[in-house]
Amino acid sequence: MSERRDDRGRSDRGNDRGGDRGHDRRDERGRTRNRGTSGGPRRYSATAPSQRRRSAEPSRLAAFETLTAVSRDDAYANLVLPSRIAAHRLDRRDAGFATELAYGALRGQGFYDAVLADCVDRPLEKLDRPVLDALRLGAHQLLGMRVPAHAALDSTVALVREQVGAGPSGLVNAVLRKVSARDRDAWLERLAPASGGDDALAIRHSHPRWIVRALRQSLANHGRPTSELEALLEADNAAPVVNLVALPGLGELAPVLEAGAEPGPLAPDSALYHGGDAGRLPGVREGAVRVQDVGSQLTARALAEVPLDRTGHDAAAGERWLDLCAGPGGKAALLAALAHQRGAALLANEVAEHRARLVEQALAAVPEAARTVRCGDGRDIGAEVGAGRREPFDRVLVDAPCTGLGALRRRPESRWRRQPSDLGPLTELQRQLLDSAVTALAPGGVLGYVTCSPHPAETVFQVQDLLKRHPGLELLDTAGALQAVAAGDVSGAGTAGAPGTAQLWPHLHSTDAMFMALFRKPSTERTPS
Repeated sequence: MSERRDDRGRSDRGNDRGGDRGHDRRDERGRTRNRGTSGGPRRYSATAPSQRRRSAEPSRLAAFETLTAVSRDDAYANLVLPSRIAAHRLDRRDAGFATELAYGALRGQGFYDAVLADCVDRPLEKLDRPVLDALRLGAHQLLGMRVPAHAALDSTVALVREQVGAGPSGLVNAVLRKVSARDRDAWLERLAPASGGDDALAIRHSHPRWIVRALRQSLANHGRPTSELEALLEADNAAPVVNLVALPGLGELAPVLEAGAEPGPLAPDSALYHGGDAGRLPGVREGAVRVQDVGSQLTARALAEVPLDRTGHDAAAGERWLDLCAGPGGKAALLAALAHQRGAALLANEVAEHRARLVEQALAAVPEAARTVRCGDGRDIGAEVGAGRREPFDRVLVDAPCTGLGALRRRPESRWRRQPSDLGPLTELQRQLLDSAVTALAPGGVLGYVTCSPHPAETVFQVQDLLKRHPGLELLDTAGALQAVAAGDVSGAGTAGAPGTAQLWPHLHSTDAMFMALFRKPSTERTPS
């Protein structure tokens, strides 16, 4: 007799009065046989029914809800998880567990999916998404965390039983038992032997194969030895420390340090926090202290510090700064604070309305006189300046939309969303934004081009093409400019592929793989405004 399931995959066997309800499936201690070993020796569950979990633990439920939002809605884990932690009122310890569980499952998805595919009798894409999400959480607990196997099994099965249904919980139980039959090293040897080339590297380090190849190419094009590839992949999978910055003149770092943070070694007014939810730290909720990768901090500071060529200009006039692609507002907030200190004013532009609102929130701590938010296409600003409808800008930041291959450790889900086909449209948009920025830049002004990607098409080649289109631009010593504003050593940021540019690396600098190129526009005579 076939088992009937409803539209959520739940079995109605327990309600079928014609089923074999009288058959005894328990041993003398009341433990249920494992039905996933048909044809083999009978095995029994690790715990009696009275000892098994009947409902999902809040920390695991928060992680599960995060993964389902990512897979179902294309949400970003860093935006979803804090709200789920708050909704379930997790304390610091449980919040840390939920964070490691969610982010670890997302980072390790490639490896875990390879393991699960070896344990499931159907293609993984045939599984319901919530079931696959739960399996990934269970696999991470078994193979990537110090969670006892029985706890990982019982808690994941209880989670599925409560959130999906009793029928799928049986499948999850059987699959995870197969997963637990080998430890991580044994699975790696089975699925990704060290001699297996890029395919094995992709599984071993949970990166799509095309990204493995792209990162190898990136190292080579930036003058780094390709032997660093595995170290780079490993750094992508390391849980990043929370980076903080106190906005200059507005935020105070001392209370943050007193609350358990430690001084940041690379950037001034920065701190590192290992304690979980940074939103509880002094100044963070008010926006005067911000969570921001140190690579982003350094690029914003470098743009603000590079000297202008004010020949023929009114040196006393207040500077006008532009952040052409400001959303969600991290670099804009730091730039606006620096502008406020120097009597300058920042225009923060963002094309998407919802991201423009995020920029407004990010800038809330900065006095209004120092900042303005514009919602519109950055490609139009150059045309407005060129037509004389807007004054040119002395400093322009183009933090361009990119593949984000440099921030995979902070946005682990993005590695599974990006495709090689994304490069073409993104690089064309970058070219158009850069051309607009050059037109919008005042003579003698400084342009900063930044991407959170080391891919040569978005970095080295983009810079080479820009200099061909605008031969008057002067490429500055960007690595030197970064070192000049850094509190620590950022040696190794220079790139042989495009001398004058700079590339930070997770495995060298413990930052995102942030690329930067600084340019100065030739100074010409003009009438002071």
